[in-house]
Amino acid sequence: MINIYTDGSCIGNPGPGGWAAIILNNDKQNTICGRKKNTTNNQMELMAAIKALTFFSRKQKIRIYTDSNYVKEGITSWIKVWKKNNWKTTNKKKVKNIELWIKLNNLSNFHEIEWKWVKAHSGDPLNDMVDKLAKKAALI
Repeated sequence: MINIYTDGSCIGNPGPGGWAAIILNNDKQNTICGRKKNTTNNQMELMAAIKALTFFSRKQKIRIYTDSNYVKEGITSWIKVWKKNNWKTTNKKKVKNIELWIKLNNLSNFHEIEWKWVKAHSGDPLNDMVDKLAKKAALI
């Protein structure tokens, strides 16, 4: 199974943002990151997962570690209701970041994914490393 750690960061919210992912595939480790000039933290959290999943062109078994409840709960739980309600929340408001959620949903349906939540800044070395990479990307 492939293990992926993802994180997003934003300097101000909105403001310049960065995302990063560490991809562990057998004994190989790949690090990817990027930035956006004007964005939000949630958009960067989503982008980290999207970019990590698009790293693979063939269907894979993947475990994604994220410290974002927004991403984990959104893709594993809330999205079912949003799609049923025509991309509206239970409060009948338009879901924020729809385009990113649709991309993540499509990728999640393509790959076989297990989503894991990790507490931020709790001493998990790879979560701490991906956090630093996302912050660095936001500052470039």
